[in-house]
Amino acid sequence: MIDPKQFDQQFDEMAKRLSESLPPGVRQMQADVEKNIRAGLHSVFSRMELVTREEFEVQQAVLERTRSRLEALERQVALLEQQLSTARPSQLPTDHPSASQ
Repeated sequence: MIDPKQFDQQFDEMAKRLSESLPPGVRQMQADVEKNIRAGLHSVFSRMELVTREEFEVQQAVLERTRSRLEALERQVALLEQQLSTARPSQLPTDHPSASQ
């Protein structure tokens, strides 16, 4: 995850490292190259649809709550199924398929 507060700083560092890796003849145009690299990196990152750490943590919490609720519902269904399978036919609701058997 890229922290939005440090995004520009990390972006600048990447652009600078890339421009410093260029051969000496090209380094004379370092400012232009750095600007072009920065624009290219920005374009690539914007297409990647990255999310902030905060957005990620919010979605993670939602997923954890949903997963917990699903597990509770699964336990509830299992209990109801168990109760249904041990119930005597006279105890079953009349609209239940097992009641007519």
